[in-house]
Amino acid sequence: MDVSFLGGPYPQRGVGVVAPFDFALDRELWRWVPAEVSLHLTRTPFVPVEVSLDLARLVSEHETLGDAVRALNAVAPEIVAYACTSGSFVGGVAGERAMCEAMTRAGAIPSLTTSGALLDALAELGARRIALVTPYTVSVTQSLEEYLAEAGITVTDRAFMGLTRHIWKVPYRDVADMARRAVRGHADALFISCTNLPTYDVIPQLEAELRIPVISANQVTMWAALRRLGTRAVGPYQRLIDQAARRDPVLPEEQEGWA
Repeated sequence: MDVSFLGGPYPQRGVGVVAPFDFALDRELWRWVPAEVSLHLTRTPFVPVEVSLDLARLVSEHETLGDAVRALNAVAPEIVAYACTSGSFVGGVAGERAMCEAMTRAGAIPSLTTSGALLDALAELGARRIALVTPYTVSVTQSLEEYLAEAGITVTDRAFMGLTRHIWKVPYRDVADMARRAVRGHADALFISCTNLPTYDVIPQLEAELRIPVISANQVTMWAALRRLGTRAVGPYQRLIDQAARRDPVLPEEQEGWA
């Protein structure tokens, strides 16, 4: 059968993604991606360590990042994103910059990290005081606060779960409950940390309820990577992505009733 009339496949622009070995939310990342862009994911090697500062350091070693980026080079992405919040804030602001430099050297392409993208997103929103939600232990949460403080960001309140495994299994209801606990005083925005924590559908609902921008680790990673490509992420009713949501964060009536 002659299929030449189809005219495809159409050219795809590539975003390389380096994720920790336990990352389980590939499908969530894809939800922010427009049709003309493909994600090419690779994972860091397995290490028998629970979610902790030790694990964050292990999955962000420069040699590990270099190997991952060189593997991605085979499919020629235009940019590489390291999709792990703790792995990219554990070394502080200087450590995050060094990670980007190591990835760029390995692939000769622009590189970014989740924690670097977080700072860019906060600057885009004009947010200097934020509430914080994490699934982490107290020590990992404190390390994130130290990273933010180094960048001039004040954490007004926080809520964390103390998890060391299976973070991707946390339901939206628990994420929303943590958000409500974290936003107690005045905050310019709420950040939901960890690329393994599901957030896509909960963001617009929380923004409508809390009346502040709500951003998440996977969201800022995809937003920053796609912006570097000169295109836009897909996130209806998400203030970081949707200009209309910044003007009017209230959801349409047909979306009310979520809890």
